[in-house]
Amino acid sequence: MFPIRDHNPSLKTPYVTYALMAVNILVFLSYWGNLENPRIINQFFYNWALVPEIVSRGDHYYSLVTSMFLHGGFMHLVGNMLFLWIFGDNMEEQLGHIGYFLFYFAVGLAAGMTQILTAPHSPVPVVGASGAIAGVMGGYLLLFPKAKIDILFIFVVFFRIFAIPAWVMLGIWFGLQVLNGAIADSSMGGVAYWEHAGGFIAGILLTLPVWQRLGGKVFWDRTHGHPPHPEAKYKLSPSRIPKITRRR
Repeated sequence: MFPIRDHNPSLKTPYVTYALMAVNILVFLSYWGNLENPRIINQFFYNWALVPEIVSRGDHYYSLVTSMFLHGGFMHLVGNMLFLWIFGDNMEEQLGHIGYFLFYFAVGLAAGMTQILTAPHSPVPVVGASGAIAGVMGGYLLLFPKAKIDILFIFVVFFRIFAIPAWVMLGIWFGLQVLNGAIADSSMGGVAYWEHAGGFIAGILLTLPVWQRLGGKVFWDRTHGHPPHPEAKYKLSPSRIPKITRRR
């Protein structure tokens, strides 16, 4: 079950979101060919990924930024870029291009610091834009809690698209990060759940002044909890499977 789009895409071109996606893709392509070479890729991640143990002893502070543009595999990249594409455009529209740019890096840094604080002695490299994107999702939740998000649900061979409010989808997502973070040993690798949770909370807190400036609950009442522009109409492709009617 994962989101594929929202129903209120931005009416303005999200240049910063597109630029961030492009940089992430280009950086990944620059080392993609070495992913199967352990010696090269391990050294590369040691130099540029966020390794909590190294930062905790006062080195490689730059990795808090560089790690935000690294990914461990193709599907890791695709998943993150999908989330950024869905939630980034509306946030950029509300914050403005420069404000959104600064916001993205601020929540990314907060996410990275959360990971360091929760696993300061971990030698496992942390890569991915998901911490910063979690911050974008947190801000989206505060500004547009009732925006419709289309969720693709897959169960074995059954699949269907459901539209659910953003607060349901993002609330469940955040809850899973906290739950998994509480039971997983982040020092052993895997998903950086606390980084996601930290970025999400930072996104809410940094968006709070914007929400208040827009009117707070008055803004929600005026927009009904949706991005403030018309809802997009989507049509699913018709099925090529012929319909069989019941004989009488």
